Amino acid sequence: MLLSLHALLINGLGNSLQTALIICHLGFFLLWQPVLHTKDKLSIRSILLLVAAGIVMVFFLSWWVIAFWLCALFALLGGRVFSTQAKSARLGYLLAASYLVGVLLMWVVPKLLNTSAELEAAKFLIEYLLPLIPIGIGFTKAAEEESGQPPILDFFYTLLLLMLAVILVLGSFAIQASSQAMYGEILVKTLLGLAIALAGISLLWNPRAGFSGVGQLLSRYLLSVGLPFEQWIRNIAELGESTSNAGEFTNAAMKELLTLPWVTGLKWDTLDGNGELGEQEKYQANLDFYDFHLTIFSKLPLTPALTIHLKLLSQILGEFYEAKRREETLRQTVYMQAIYETGSRLTHDIKNLVQSMSALCGAAEQAQEADSERLLALFRKQLPLLNQRLARTLEKLETPNKESSRFAKLSSWWNALRERYAEHYISFVTTEIAKTDVDVELLDSVLENLLQNAIEKRKMDTSIAISVEITAVQGVTIEVTDTGKPMPKHVAEHLFKKQVSSENGLGVGLYHAGKQAQQSGYELSLIDNRQGTVRFRLNKA
Repeated sequence: MLLSLHALLINGLGNSLQTALIICHLGFFLLWQPVLHTKDKLSIRSILLLVAAGIVMVFFLSWWVIAFWLCALFALLGGRVFSTQAKSARLGYLLAASYLVGVLLMWVVPKLLNTSAELEAAKFLIEYLLPLIPIGIGFTKAAEEESGQPPILDFFYTLLLLMLAVILVLGSFAIQASSQAMYGEILVKTLLGLAIALAGISLLWNPRAGFSGVGQLLSRYLLSVGLPFEQWIRNIAELGESTSNAGEFTNAAMKELLTLPWVTGLKWDTLDGNGELGEQEKYQANLDFYDFHLTIFSKLPLTPALTIHLKLLSQILGEFYEAKRREETLRQTVYMQAIYETGSRLTHDIKNLVQSMSALCGAAEQAQEADSERLLALFRKQLPLLNQRLARTLEKLETPNKESSRFAKLSSWWNALRERYAEHYISFVTTEIAKTDVDVELLDSVLENLLQNAIEKRKMDTSIAISVEITAVQGVTIEVTDTGKPMPKHVAEHLFKKQVSSENGLGVGLYHAGKQAQQSGYELSLIDNRQGTVRFRLNKA
């Protein structure tokens, strides 16, 4: 391509070979051109553009047309330098770009300025030495890209190089027309002016301190596609805070997205439903993120930059949508957890009631005729208490979020507890009991839990002794001790913290007892866990 162009430039315009050389050069250019790929299907517009360019080059060829054509070739080759990843292939593009700059400055521009003296001085260099550069390209290594894909033309750098080349040509012409100076002086002034301008632009583009730079401002503009991107994100974040569920957020976000000037219609499909807004135009973009499917319609064709912007917007919407769905799932999980904890606590309360009734029934079965009066007194005292506890349990079932409390004298509760477990051979030790009121609902729940566990342990080892000791001077401290084997270490570490494995229960009794004690201002702890001494303590300062 470059050698056919060089032959055209040396032979000049108006000779018999002009048409043949320009057609040959255009043919080689079409084989090399980096704009259209071999697999692309040419549209009618592309074909008409290529035909029009060929007609201009063949029938209306002039030095001005050649000058702008060289500027375009220089920009295309320079753009390939920046977009080519293989370092070995850059040398060929650099040589080609150097040849185009050399022939433009030393041959074509002097022709435009009619500086024949300078042209004669460079004629030998142009005709015999400059063609060595295109020939040298044939000896460079043309490595393929590692990705296997054709290199992408960097549009921004290509446009920048085209502008620089055009400024170089037009600047030289303007300086010569205004000053009538020698071509060498014109070239020096033009190159020096371009160098100063590029240095100033580079300093403004990425300054070392202070001003953020034109590059950052341009990047922000390209990111927002000319819109207040930060404001749009702020609006979406506010919708995420104000809406209560994913479906409501999606509807509000779609209305916010429709306010963008290049969006005419929307269509979305999510797990919570689907919908449409606006008008469906010819151009559209289909975007998918997680379970968030969005179609955006626009009157204008969606450029690659705008498509990337749309993908970013859809990803932001998808992240907020997934966050809302996770929030709903978490609320549902917390709700189900509350139901589970309430149900398991009530189940344990009913279990304690059944065990208390079983104890009374056992006492009635073992009693003799002589014990009738004592047994009747026991029933008269304990059955109303069991009835009250059963009624409170039913109240909890109807209103699970309401914690009930029942206060009574500590001494009265202690005596009732001793009578209730009088038939289970449990040692009750009283150090000192002050005249104070306590929440007997809490104490019944926790103590019955501890005592029933100890009684179940004694069924497997009848030699186990159980004791309960109470001390109430400034605070209330109750200790339940058994002489059985200790708990396994892994069970003791997680006791009162979460549900643990249990051989004869659900494993949630002590967990709920610990939580219930904590909510009432008490502390339930395992203070001793060794062979022969397993001691629990419930205390309140």
